Amino acid sequence: MGNSLFFKKELRHLLPSNQENGIQVEYADIEDRVKALILNDLLKVNWQIKINSNKIEVLPPKSYDKQTIVSTMSVKRREIIDLNKEWIFKHLDLARENLASGPSVLKSSINPVIEVCHTQDQHDLFRIYRYYWSSPYSDYVGRRIKLIIRDCAIPNNPVIGIAALGSPIIHIPERDDFIGWDKQTRTKNLVFTMDAYVAGALPPYNHLLGGKLISYILASKEVRQIYERKYSNKLSIISKRKSNQLAGIFTTSLYGKSSQYNRIKYNDVLLYKHIGFTRGYGTLHLSDMTISAMIELLKSKGIFISHRFGEGPSWVMRIIRATGDVLGFNSDILLQHSFKRAIYFVPYATNYREFLNSTTQELCYYDYSINELVSYWKRRWLENRKKSLNVVTEVMKFTPENFIL
Repeated sequence: MGNSLFFKKELRHLLPSNQENGIQVEYADIEDRVKALILNDLLKVNWQIKINSNKIEVLPPKSYDKQTIVSTMSVKRREIIDLNKEWIFKHLDLARENLASGPSVLKSSINPVIEVCHTQDQHDLFRIYRYYWSSPYSDYVGRRIKLIIRDCAIPNNPVIGIAALGSPIIHIPERDDFIGWDKQTRTKNLVFTMDAYVAGALPPYNHLLGGKLISYILASKEVRQIYERKYSNKLSIISKRKSNQLAGIFTTSLYGKSSQYNRIKYNDVLLYKHIGFTRGYGTLHLSDMTISAMIELLKSKGIFISHRFGEGPSWVMRIIRATGDVLGFNSDILLQHSFKRAIYFVPYATNYREFLNSTTQELCYYDYSINELVSYWKRRWLENRKKSLNVVTEVMKFTPENFIL
């Protein structure tokens, strides 16, 4: 079917008379409504429409510019915030109470401590801060560790930023090639890695390259040890080895090579290895409204896609594939033309590749401590940052009462 989506020519009534105005999606017929929503989403991310003799062809762009990705993220983020606005409004005071003023941060020696989320208040605080990010809120199914990083050099221990580790995505070809995994070895050893699906700083620390600070902390032995303690009694199902051994973490960036992860070294060791880009498989270019309409369509056909961990790579992807089967379009084309992400790997051990390929049973850890990594961050990044008048001005302007989403 090539590299484009096809719809029947009879569906020309779905097309907008003016492409900039979008597509009318208020159709009584659920099939037409889903098709219209899909076309509307694709037009917003610069897909092109061609009307041929017997079909409508929709072609993806060769690549997405950063502004297109930012705009799409903004739409999805607003959808999620609108759905949760009552909860957000109720917890804004909690968020503000745990932030620092700009002047206090400039005086701080910045001494980060890691707080693992266990209580409901901790999870609420993590959640309210997660809405601050430009990327839409999402959560992982499976193993999860949520971290709040605080500055204990200031009396009320304000929050510097947040981070979270989650179960890795099952199949990423570029990652698997980097490690040297075939399907069998990946299935056996994927449990010894995690994905950092959240990592960033909050104001005013974000103006002082606090995002890089959070990235350094994720490379520390303390984070690895938090993981080891949490899963100390777990055995991997396949190999029956302890699954609390962590060889390293993966993370991705939506906007190409990340300014947060680039050039993060400790002495002469590169902590974040850029290993390539994903092939663009994903669902971020489709709105929540479209996905909801797809679910409604499938239910009308008696098709129910279960939403439980372990039942496939992605619930939403399976929704889209089932919808493609019902409507007769190639779901692979729709899924593989989402936004490519830059992939980074943070090794915790010198022999991570041998361990993940089962040629050794023991990991030789780097064991970088938070103290040494933070000291290096201060010398390499913070000192120069605080010399910038523009940066200092931005930090000084911030008060917790200014924090909004």
